[in-house]
Amino acid sequence: MNRTPNPEPNLMNPMNLINRLERTAMSLNRRSFLGSLGAGLAMAAAPARVFAQSHRIERLGMQLYTVRDAMAKDFDGTLAKVAALGYKEVEFAGYFDKTPQQVKAALAASGLTAPSTHIPYDQLGDTFPKVIEASTIIGHQFIVNPWIDEAVRKQPGAWTRAAETFNKAGALTQKAGIQFAYHNHHFEFVPVDGKKPLDLILETCDPKLVKIELDLCWAAAAGQDPVAWFDKYPGRFPLVHVKGLKKLPPDAAKWTVAPPIETLLPDVADVGPGPIDWARIFAHAQTAGITHYFVEHDQPKAPFESLAASARYLQDLRF
Repeated sequence: MNRTPNPEPNLMNPMNLINRLERTAMSLNRRSFLGSLGAGLAMAAAPARVFAQSHRIERLGMQLYTVRDAMAKDFDGTLAKVAALGYKEVEFAGYFDKTPQQVKAALAASGLTAPSTHIPYDQLGDTFPKVIEASTIIGHQFIVNPWIDEAVRKQPGAWTRAAETFNKAGALTQKAGIQFAYHNHHFEFVPVDGKKPLDLILETCDPKLVKIELDLCWAAAAGQDPVAWFDKYPGRFPLVHVKGLKKLPPDAAKWTVAPPIETLLPDVADVGPGPIDWARIFAHAQTAGITHYFVEHDQPKAPFESLAASARYLQDLRF
């Protein structure tokens, strides 16, 4: 028997046309599904580092101590220069006789915010309510004590008393909607009476009242791994100081006495490639609780050039 191919359905017939469109849609959906499945399998097989390096610092900040001499000469102009370099946030280290209202106006004019300020240890007592009042006007979210003088640190029980002071300060700032924090240097990692002062602070202070602004450079200089501290005390490090280091001091983790900070300052550098693995550290930002990154250089030869170099590196960094 001779067989002839089935004739093409008459597409003028509405039902034939509908059937053809349904078959076409099913074919397209199948191809789309297979394509999506293939893409998904390819993503699953891709190296983990492709996805691990998808984050960046969205709002880069800087510590104004870096440009302290310029601030003393031209407060408003210095803030404008900092903003022009791409920084969005600043952290104060003194107001150079400006009122809180003047500071707030200068920040607004430059398009900057100031989440944080540094306040000396001796201002955490009777005058601290005035500090809180000024910080509220300016708009600070954090008040940080950045340093305890050596004469105070050498006193018996100094770190226990410091922790008590921090708890009291934190209770006061909390009432004003501000978080209190302490900023480390290198000596907090050298045991005193068998215990590292930073451990004592983190274990003794109320986690809700006292946070840590971890200076990543000084931690590295003391032979510490910041990630280990993040893992040990998760969520306690909302602020970090970001500055480079030319080289790591040998056997720093074995120090029994902290060397004078003046001996370490010459090795502070702009942020960039070096012994500190920035991408690895920042990849653990969620564990640490980091919300603000402040670039700093204690003794830059050319402050604005230093800030520009650090900003370029960090803006390109992925983690």
